[in-house]
Amino acid sequence: MSYRKFGLRSAHRRAMLRNAATSLLAAEKMTTTETRAKDIKKIVEKMITLGKKGDIHSRRQAHSYLMDDAVVYKLFTEIADRYRERQGGYTRVIKTGFRRGDGAPMAIIELID
Repeated sequence: MSYRKFGLRSAHRRAMLRNAATSLLAAEKMTTTETRAKDIKKIVEKMITLGKKGDIHSRRQAHSYLMDDAVVYKLFTEIADRYRERQGGYTRVIKTGFRRGDGAPMAIIELID
């Protein structure tokens, strides 16, 4: 399996992705670099699929990854109900240009309504 390293050690990379996924599910929209958005998208799609399953094992799996109890509750009540009939593709990445400081390609990642 290939994945992006982001120039970080594994623990830092995992923490960054966990925090970003939690923030996206809480706010439902965020701005980040394109590559980070693509990796966050994979994680959030899996979390929403767990929320749609709705059983206790899925709730424990989501709780072990996400950083906030309120976000897990929101995932399993509001977000899972919103995508009950949808067969995937819960997020969208919109390219927005380049960051002024270092020229990194930026993107907005959001949950599809």
